[in-house]
Amino acid sequence: MGSGQSLGLPSAKGPHKVGCMDIMADHTRQGSFFRLYYPCEADQDLKQPLWIPRYEYCSGLADYLKRSKKWCAPLLSFAFGYYEVPVGWNAPFKAVGKYPLIIFSHGLGAFRTVYSAVCIEMASQGFLVAAVEHRDESASTTYFFKSPVEDADQPIGGEAPVEESSEGPRSPSACPPGLEEEWLPYRCLETAEEEFSFRNKQVCQRVEECSRALNLLTDVNDGKPIKNVLPGDLDLSVLKDGIDLQRVAVMGHSFGGCTSILAVAKDSRFRCAVALDSWMFPLTDDVYSEVLSPVLFVNSAKFQTQVSLGKMKRLQSTNTEIKIVTILGSVHQSQTDFTFLTGQLLSMAFETKGTIDPAVGLNITNQAALAFLQKHLDLRKDFNQWDDLVEGRGDHVVAEVPVI
Repeated sequence: MGSGQSLGLPSAKGPHKVGCMDIMADHTRQGSFFRLYYPCEADQDLKQPLWIPRYEYCSGLADYLKRSKKWCAPLLSFAFGYYEVPVGWNAPFKAVGKYPLIIFSHGLGAFRTVYSAVCIEMASQGFLVAAVEHRDESASTTYFFKSPVEDADQPIGGEAPVEESSEGPRSPSACPPGLEEEWLPYRCLETAEEEFSFRNKQVCQRVEECSRALNLLTDVNDGKPIKNVLPGDLDLSVLKDGIDLQRVAVMGHSFGGCTSILAVAKDSRFRCAVALDSWMFPLTDDVYSEVLSPVLFVNSAKFQTQVSLGKMKRLQSTNTEIKIVTILGSVHQSQTDFTFLTGQLLSMAFETKGTIDPAVGLNITNQAALAFLQKHLDLRKDFNQWDDLVEGRGDHVVAEVPVI
């Protein structure tokens, strides 16, 4: 996206058209909730979902930003509420063999749609991508459903209408019959609360939620009947035998990057991790002996501290398959959708853009990730054309030097 182009999420560059759907299996807080991006059949009549799925997420962002919901939530809705994600909502799944899988973990104060640009590109290149919405109180907000009331005479998870409302005509908003919606807000730390222990507890829960999403998709692939309590036209059974469970990676940004590192240490089904501008603070010292899998760190030029980089290099010192690269001219938000959706004023207020063109930065992030995934998931693709980026060679990219 050049400076003269209008704001909006970029279209994917891969050979596949992309569809998406929201999946909530087990309506409780302990269930699994994620947005699934997948290669789909081409259909000109498909509707595109709104980027902000519900107005409540604007209120959650206001809470995260420590601004009054009374004025900030409507302002955020006005600024972002009309953007659409350039994918087909509940589009027909393109069943042509098995697709490798990426579990994606969002950053602090984000939610499942904030990394749509990255997720769409990965799906267009032939991946399934499950963007988890975490329930550790690190999302700006999220929701689940309370247990059914007694004597409910309608089955759980029945079809619910899609309402025309402030949330937009394409956002599933109605509560399944017999259930009551409950929102889980972002938790601001109390001044007396010890941050490390709290954040470490959160990252452990986040890893469990990534593994839970993988468990669910394993069951789907095996043909087990899974009920999605959210309304949608795509039956999960179409994914049967469509997931390559031998080729699974975990990816995330910031707190999600930290989550991806711990996930490869704790769950051997994740063969490698891509950590985008990872926040290293919540990890305990024992992780350094546990991360034996390949990890690609793709850092921005402004977020990382010497302490944080030192932790990455410490991991690298005992694992030759760990790579660290930095995208010059980028900022922490350069790997989120906000870099594409904010004009000059909002960009200055929240530093969502660096000096690098957002589209150029996104391409580097995606191409480096694809090259890394090809190598470590043993993919037969042409992503190795970007191998130099993984080594920190190329325009706008440098490699971090390991600790000597």
